[in-house]
Amino acid sequence: MKKLFTVIALFYLGLNFAQETGSIAGKLLDKEVNNQPLPFANIVITGTTMGTSSDFDGKYELTNIPPGTYTLEFSFTGYETLRIPEVIVEPDKVTVIDTALGATAAALEEVVIKVQTNREREEALLLEQKNAVQIKESIGAEQLTRLGVSNASAATTKISGVSKAEGSGDIYVRGLGDRYLSTTLNGLPIPSDNIDKKNIDLELFPTRFIGNVSISKTFAPSNSADLASGNIDIVSKQVTKTKDIGISISAGVNSNVTDNDIFNNFKTTANNNDISLGIYSREFEANNLVNALTQQPWNTTEAATPINYGFGFNIGGILGEARNFKLYFSGGQSVDHEYREGLFREYDQGNLRDVVPEDDLRRWLRTVNSTAMLHSQYKISDDHKLSFNSFVINKVFEETLEAGRERTTEFFEELDNIEEGTQFLRDQNIKNTFLSATQLIGEHTLSKKNNLEWAAGFNYLVANEPNRIRNEVNILNDNPNTPENEDGIIELGFTGGFQQRKSVQEINDQEINARISDKWILKQNQDEEGIFVLNIGGDFRNKTRDFLSQFFGVEEGNVEINPTSIDALGDIFTQQNFDTGALQLNTQPIDTYDAELLSYSGNANFTGTFNKFTAQVGIRYQKDEIDVNFDVGNFVNPLTGQARIGSSNKEYDNFYPYLNLKYSVNEKLTLRLSGSLGQTLPEFKEIAPFQYVSQVGQVFQGNPNVERSQNYNVDFKVEFFPENDELISFSAFYKRIEDPINRGLQRGGEDIFSYFNTGDRARILGFELEGRVYIIKKRESNPNLRLSGNISYLDHVQDLKDVIREDGTLQQTFKYGNRTEIGLEGASDWISNLSLTFNSGEKFPYEFTLTGNYTSDKIFALGAPRNQQQPDIFFNGEIIEKGFVTLDFIANKQINDHWSIGLTAKNLLNPTIERTQFIQEVVSGDQFEDTILSYSTGINTSLSVSYKF
Repeated sequence: MKKLFTVIALFYLGLNFAQETGSIAGKLLDKEVNNQPLPFANIVITGTTMGTSSDFDGKYELTNIPPGTYTLEFSFTGYETLRIPEVIVEPDKVTVIDTALGATAAALEEVVIKVQTNREREEALLLEQKNAVQIKESIGAEQLTRLGVSNASAATTKISGVSKAEGSGDIYVRGLGDRYLSTTLNGLPIPSDNIDKKNIDLELFPTRFIGNVSISKTFAPSNSADLASGNIDIVSKQVTKTKDIGISISAGVNSNVTDNDIFNNFKTTANNNDISLGIYSREFEANNLVNALTQQPWNTTEAATPINYGFGFNIGGILGEARNFKLYFSGGQSVDHEYREGLFREYDQGNLRDVVPEDDLRRWLRTVNSTAMLHSQYKISDDHKLSFNSFVINKVFEETLEAGRERTTEFFEELDNIEEGTQFLRDQNIKNTFLSATQLIGEHTLSKKNNLEWAAGFNYLVANEPNRIRNEVNILNDNPNTPENEDGIIELGFTGGFQQRKSVQEINDQEINARISDKWILKQNQDEEGIFVLNIGGDFRNKTRDFLSQFFGVEEGNVEINPTSIDALGDIFTQQNFDTGALQLNTQPIDTYDAELLSYSGNANFTGTFNKFTAQVGIRYQKDEIDVNFDVGNFVNPLTGQARIGSSNKEYDNFYPYLNLKYSVNEKLTLRLSGSLGQTLPEFKEIAPFQYVSQVGQVFQGNPNVERSQNYNVDFKVEFFPENDELISFSAFYKRIEDPINRGLQRGGEDIFSYFNTGDRARILGFELEGRVYIIKKRESNPNLRLSGNISYLDHVQDLKDVIREDGTLQQTFKYGNRTEIGLEGASDWISNLSLTFNSGEKFPYEFTLTGNYTSDKIFALGAPRNQQQPDIFFNGEIIEKGFVTLDFIANKQINDHWSIGLTAKNLLNPTIERTQFIQEVVSGDQFEDTILSYSTGINTSLSVSYKF
């Protein structure tokens, strides 16, 4: 609490009450030479000392102008002076004045004046937050640069109440994870790149694509009802300059990789040679992957120099004499290497089953991410604009895992004890994701009181594991008592026939989506601002998925066959050994499912402003149909007894009301209250009972019986804006979730995770404190020191229910270990982000930022009873992901108008990421908590150089 009060005190110490400012910018043309740019002309604000000159492209900008009405004067030797009276400057806005000078006086009707808000600037986003009716928070490109943020995932964690799971990359908003969130791109849905996720991996979006990232934590008319914690919207970068051309390069290294043994022996998959320039060339398709058993290698390869590097470029500008066409293209590629080393344990009913000691579990990860974005906007007239956006992302992720090289691993229970021998596991996997999102957006001013917006999009996703390789072997001692062979004898695993295998998994998603919104101003005030506004709109979404998976396994045949080394396992998988019967091929029947989501909705809301009070009341009707048809080997219909084939068909429709209230006490202080009803739909992967086996053998499986949750939300927020770029806010919120969905250990299954409606209800009570203030206030050419931070606390609990049959007998219980209630999966009690930024204040300043994050313990997966009659004795306990602190340092220096350099050091503390499990021994009843997974991700340092033309 002392630390909390210290932070609050620092917030208030940093308050200053300097006047909010705006700016004037534009382009000056030369009428005497066919309206070419006029450089080196003088532009001054009469009656002040503020002035500037146009650059070589005729562009100019005057900044830090107090709000008011001014006269702007343009002059150039030999030309008539032009004076423009009554130029209005507003806080946080840019008044754009484009004009031309000539030998004769310019007519004022030739002057184009318009006001723009740059939504990449922090001041503009805070102003938007201040004026919005809904509770909304954003972070723009300007702030992302200052914080050294490299992608959209990292951007979200700088917003209050948001955390990221270091192991999985999942984003949690107010303690609620992936299934309770929705993600949009320019307001349209975007698909996930991973079968296990509802939302796309936000790390795929580099910051050069991003204008801003916003999170709406309460229900808004444009959002789907399928959210409980919020909607993350990525707004693509748009052109704001006549010319915007730049390139950047970066290079760095991960500290875990710098060890000589790792750096000189960085393992990559056997198929690494099929990756060229970031593109994976697939030799064997799913229908002939069996040929890869003998015609493609099994042994790992090595990366020559596992350094991290990347490059990016952008080219864009405003084109045409009428400046009515904007074009922006950006692309690039990044290559990252990471090494993890730690331990793994697996318990069942208090008994330790599998053990991989800390120095015997190793992972090598390599990611090649290639991205491209095209944004164009054509202004048909001042009243009609069309925008076209296209995003392409190609990601190749390689993971090589080894356990047992040090001969200390007990994994598969094939041997009686460790004196007889140990196990060795190697899993090599390439995940290749290709995603394209195409959008067409229209904005139309039909009249002074009627604005129409619409958008349509098409998403295409291919997410494959094209050739996953797995080997599970025993390393035997020649003599259990006196081993004579130091290396041991390699024996192929003999359980199940698929311990030596290659497998394929394919996902193909296609989606059509659209939205439309018509805004009617029913009444205006004397400033022609809408005070009674009606919005009517609708949404449509049709998403389909085709999925397949198949295993091709190898086991010993009529003779015993032993590889010479664990580094030469592939030497035995030859066609000759299959022909002689030394090896036997096992082909698993193909697993498939196809799924479709059809969702459509209509919404209407009325917003009324009554002096300082604004109220928005609305309702949304939404209908969702989910159909999943599957043919998978692990499914048996409990009603018919039919194996493999099944379906799950769900249909939900409802009216979802919402209310947003806002009271502006004065220009700086605002009070907000919001209430809404929403839902959480189960995802395809949570329904289809396909089993996915992780690298360490944990199994994740869908549940066709899982149903949606319904969510009730109430939010209260106080916002105080000391200055146009400062904020102090406090929020309190309450959420109730009916039939919450959780990931948990399956009943009767050893180490099988699935999805259940584990309780009747859950509730969350939370508080958030946020501040963005200057400790040393910003003055022209003087240093400044800025503190940004947020602290969140959540009190969360859900019940664990009994499922009772019609005859009153117990069908299933989710209670275990004397637990009748437990916290929510993924929710941390405490989340904190703090950033301290020093800027030297010159024209080309130095800027240094130290930023830290703390997330407390969270539940990774709920436990489960292993015996329904004695659930307090025979059970597997919940798995906890322990809290940790991260610390980053970012330094930037703009050398001149063109060159800038940056240095980043991320994850400086390099904490151990740790998962623990609650254990109760069956016989003794002893209870304890033990670590079941641990690793560190290393410190990432990089140096970047950028050039702007």
